[in-house]
Formats: sequence, C-alpha cells, structure tokens
Amino acid sequence: MKTKVLLLTAGLVLAVSIALAATGGPALPTEDDLIAGFKRSTVASVADAVDHVVGERGFMSHDVRPMIPGKVVGRAITALVRPAPPDKATPALAVKHSVEMIDNSKPGEVGVIVMEDGLDVAAIGGLMATTAKVRGMAGMVVDGGVRDLAEIRALKFPVYARSVTPATAVSRYASVAQQIPLKCAGITVKPGDIIVAGEDGVVRVPQEKAAEVLAKAREIDARETKMVPMIKQHKSLRKVIDLFNRI
Repeated sequence: MKTKVLLLTAGLVLAVSIALAATGGPALPTEDDLIAGFKRSTVASVADAVDHVVGERGFMSHDVRPMIPGKVVGRAITALVRPAPPDKATPALAVKHSVEMIDNSKPGEVGVIVMEDGLDVAAIGGLMATTAKVRGMAGMVVDGGVRDLAEIRALKFPVYARSVTPATAVSRYASVAQQIPLKCAGITVKPGDIIVAGEDGVVRVPQEKAAEVLAKAREIDARETKMVPMIKQHKSLRKVIDLFNRI
C-alpha cells in the first residue's frame, strides 16, 4: 500500500511539473540560461541595466581595453597581487594565487586579476594564457598589464587589461589571495559575479541581481531594435527619443 502511495505522489509531482512547464509557470533562470542570455545582449545594454537595477555603475574604468579581442561572458574567479620586496617576490610567490586560480578554473569562467599599482607590470603572459585556454576559460580581465601579446593572440584567448608591458612580476610583486572580493578598475568584483566584456568595455553584474539585470538588458535591446527603423523612417533622432524616452 505504501509503495502505491509513493508512486501516486511521485506521479502527481511530475504531472504538476509538466503542467507548470506547459503553461509557462513560474521558473527562475538557471545559471546556463543567465550566461546564454548575457551572451546575446550587448555590453552597453548590460551597463545600462546595471545602472537601472543595482543603482550604481557596473562598468570598469575606460582604460580596460581588449588587448586580445573577443566577447567574454562568464562567472568571475579572482586573484590579488601587491608590490613586494624582492625576497617576498620570488618566482614561486609572485604569481602563486593567480596560477592556482587558473589551475583550479572551470570551463567558461573569467579570471579577474588585480595588480595593485601595477600598470608597468604584467599580471598575465603567454604561459598563464595558454593554461587558461586549455582549461576552457572564457577570458581574462586584468587591472594591470599584459605581455606576450603575439603568443596570446595566436591562442585567440581574450584578454582585457589596462596596459601592455614586458615587465615580469618576479622580484616586484607578491601574490596575496585568490577567490576574494576585490576592487578591479573601480568596480568591486566578487567570485561568482558575471563579467560581460566586449569592444565597448567591461561590466560586472552582481550575481544576486543577475536575473533582474538580464531582464532589463533584454528590454533595452528590444526597445533599441524598434528605435532604429523609426529613426530611418522619420530621419529624426529627437522625435524617436521623445517616443521612447531613451537615448
């Protein structure tokens, strides 16, 4: 008798689940849905959506540029590096946590490395980029420098950084920590936040607001899609701005 009750209960749960799916019942986006959705949006729309939903900027400083181009969308993993005397900046210690972060990365993740006051020092070069590429990382965002551009370009591995420099971190910097919240190019990034990067720049989406930001970004994209043909029709931007209350 107990077995029959369990089977009936399981059948009822399955039937309710199927009914909800068929009628468009309530469902939260899965992580894959979120990443896929942000890949279909534009960096500018995501930046605007963060402004609207979060109430503060999500875009990083303008000088974080695509040194090796390519759109990047994925969950952030982080590492922090600080200036240090040569005895504390040995080859083993200079990039310890950055290397561990990459070696422990999952496919699709985005590395975020902060080199404090590090525009003249490379946070990533060819060896680290090669490892990130073979592990399937989506890209790297660096508050600091990058080197070995030709090698990384050949990998087609996207890197966004604030500078290009041939200088090594060894004897100059020491690794501090990984997988911690950090300030990258003016924006606080926590492990698990979503990074959206392209030619327009880099935006951080707080993970706790990601679904709302994505919905708003889609709304902005849809509105702008409608605005373009109307601009062509009326040959007036002012008229279309008045109609949509947006620029």
